[in-house]
Amino acid sequence: MLKRMFVAPDPGRVRLRFASRAVLGIGLAVAVCGLTGHSLMAAIIGGLAALLALFTVTDATVRAQAATTVLLPVVGFPVLALAAGLHDVPVARDIAFLAVMGVGVYARRWGPRGHSLGVFAFMTFFITQFLHAEWKQLPELYAAVLLSLLASSAVRFGLWCYERRLPTAAPPVPPAGRGLARATTRQAVQATLGGAFALSLGQVVSGERWYWAVGATWWVFVNTTSRGETLVRGFRRLLGTLIGIGAGFVLVVPLNGAAVPSGALVAISVFGIFFTAAVSYTWMMLSVTVLASSLYGLIGVLTGDLLVLRLVETGVGALGAVLAVLLVLPVTTHATTHGWIERALRCVHACTAEAAARLAGSADADPAHRVTELEALLGRVRLSVAPLVHPLCPLRARKRRALQVLALLDACAHEVRGLASVAGDPEASHDARLAAACWRVEAAVEALTAPDAAASRPAGAPQELPQAAVAEPALAHLHSLEKALAALATPLRGTGRAPLIGA
Repeated sequence: MLKRMFVAPDPGRVRLRFASRAVLGIGLAVAVCGLTGHSLMAAIIGGLAALLALFTVTDATVRAQAATTVLLPVVGFPVLALAAGLHDVPVARDIAFLAVMGVGVYARRWGPRGHSLGVFAFMTFFITQFLHAEWKQLPELYAAVLLSLLASSAVRFGLWCYERRLPTAAPPVPPAGRGLARATTRQAVQATLGGAFALSLGQVVSGERWYWAVGATWWVFVNTTSRGETLVRGFRRLLGTLIGIGAGFVLVVPLNGAAVPSGALVAISVFGIFFTAAVSYTWMMLSVTVLASSLYGLIGVLTGDLLVLRLVETGVGALGAVLAVLLVLPVTTHATTHGWIERALRCVHACTAEAAARLAGSADADPAHRVTELEALLGRVRLSVAPLVHPLCPLRARKRRALQVLALLDACAHEVRGLASVAGDPEASHDARLAAACWRVEAAVEALTAPDAAASRPAGAPQELPQAAVAEPALAHLHSLEKALAALATPLRGTGRAPLIGA
């Protein structure tokens, strides 16, 4: 866990810029709310709205990101009014909360925008419970949210829009299906039922802080697809919360709500959330827990008992998610893993084809955006195989093969990045041997991904290149890529009863 946090690669320092910009954008949003005379509650809601806008809006282009950000209050304001108006009607409030939860998960079928709007709607309802916002406060809260979104957008789309200089690639979307065959439909049902369990048991544990259990169930489902992914995420959420509560006792409770040090800790926590999100969910949850503890300290209600209660409610929420994915319309890890690995392999071929076309003189070919797409797909592969490589996984043979697959896919990505770099050199020249090498890469990918290729292998082992050919950078990268694809056949298809993919 520590290694993933501090040693994980950060190409182009994207994670560092992502986290630094978040601190700047959210800090500006809270400052604007304070300077315009808003209450502490309004400033907190505004800051959380800015955090959600900067964290969850992940459309492929800057223009699409701006459009999604504009739509956030369109979705959030009615939910905020609904939640504020139902405080004194518990049954209606609970039904509405679960409905927002189910619709929010179902909205993921419409891609990154649906995901962002669904998260914002759910978290708006959650934040209203967190701060017990009332109907009469709505005008001030609406104004604070709008000001905060404007301030954070000024940073994201104006002052520090580093995405304009990055290759664009559509975020990977799970394969589509119909009805209950679609993962988002199944997850919407699972989340609603898991949330109902968490809500009921959470209210038994605490009639005042029950919403933490529902929130835990929700966030366990975010960015997961299969049963195994959800189980691992639930474990990591509970572990991160436990460590974060320990940090809260050491760092937050002694501050006793002091504004300046608590504000500094909030900024550090925000940075931690954004910087660690892509590499360690446990570390992200640690940061979230410290952030929540700091906010409770600022509003003067933080106690040691409250921190313990949060851990218990998180456990209840994680249990609700686990029961839902195990008992209600489960989505198997094997099916999900197969889909993501196959898409990653096809992206490897697309990257190779784009690079070869660029080396052949095509001005329209651009392998850089394919490399970005491949990085996103590999992230999804790592998430999907996480249950197999988890230290507590009892399936030793599959764990060993899953680790082989990850290592070889990383090797493929390394060679593809090198090939794209060579292709981007204006002085690179075309070699006739590139076409043959690219054809062999295509054949290797087809052998690995064809539906009827459960027992097939790439046609022949790659021949060793002459020393002169190895000296050619593009050919060397293609040759190493071909070797990695050939080596993938054994761990992917295997010879046992349960291949890693294709099951």
